[in-house]
Amino acid sequence: MIQGITIPDFKLPGVIATIGAHLPQWPHSLALATALNAAAKVGLLPADSLERLAGRSFVVEVLDAGGVASFACRDGLFRPLLTVPQAPDLCFQANLSAFLQLLTRQEDPDTLFFKRELSITGDTELGLLVKNMLDAIEWPQLPQLSLFRR
Repeated sequence: MIQGITIPDFKLPGVIATIGAHLPQWPHSLALATALNAAAKVGLLPADSLERLAGRSFVVEVLDAGGVASFACRDGLFRPLLTVPQAPDLCFQANLSAFLQLLTRQEDPDTLFFKRELSITGDTELGLLVKNMLDAIEWPQLPQLSLFRR
């Protein structure tokens, strides 16, 4: 868990998902692919695992925000997809709070999956590879930020 950060369980109001679903989704795909490429470039994602993602398509759906990011891994890079594939190789679905809890390592994917807060569909072996790859990430230590200094 990232020190000092606690993400509560929450669900965005339904109107957010309704509006979000009507907005263009490609910016989400571009942002996520860019972030994943940056993580790979600085060595947070293991190169051997990245090779095993080649040619695969992925979808990340934030249910309560109405946002969908889709991308593929080709030639060692994550590339945004402008349209969501009909049958992606792997799809993750959760509310924003669950994804934030994963990011901060407050919760692990197994716990969220068994609590039915995270849905993973598609290639089971690929899902396990991605889970293990994410679990192996060593987040750099961030300096403690103090809003009130003496």
